Amino acid sequence: MAKILLLSGPNLNLLGEREPEIYGTTTLDELVALAEKTAQSFGHELEHLQTNHEGALVDAIHGARGRCAAIVLNAGAFTHYAYSLTDALSAYDGVKIELHLSNPEAREPWRHLSVLAPVVDGTIAGLGAEGYRVAIEAVAAQLKERP
Repeated sequence: MAKILLLSGPNLNLLGEREPEIYGTTTLDELVALAEKTAQSFGHELEHLQTNHEGALVDAIHGARGRCAAIVLNAGAFTHYAYSLTDALSAYDGVKIELHLSNPEAREPWRHLSVLAPVVDGTIAGLGAEGYRVAIEAVAAQLKERP
């Protein structure tokens, strides 16, 4: 059994209410429950943290070193400019998956750049709530391949 850390960045606590035409009507609690159920189906444990503060995400990534086998990160708007997250993820040697409900490439130009993409194993975007299941499945597959 491996521990997977699911990190949710700014404004994701408002899912289900905030711009449902973009992010859907599923709440963060429902997304976490889906990820947790998926992780359990592979025999893994899920831990979740949501914060609107960049430093708290950095601290969580640091805290995952040597403790968690994987991180799934929906960094929200931090994706596009928070180089502190890039640096923290670079110092983490487990599986790293970047996750987005919407497809940033199909949105405003400022959302097209991900400063996280160069340091993660993969990115899942545009699948809505289903992306949370897919992200955990991807982690499980990556964990099987690693020694």
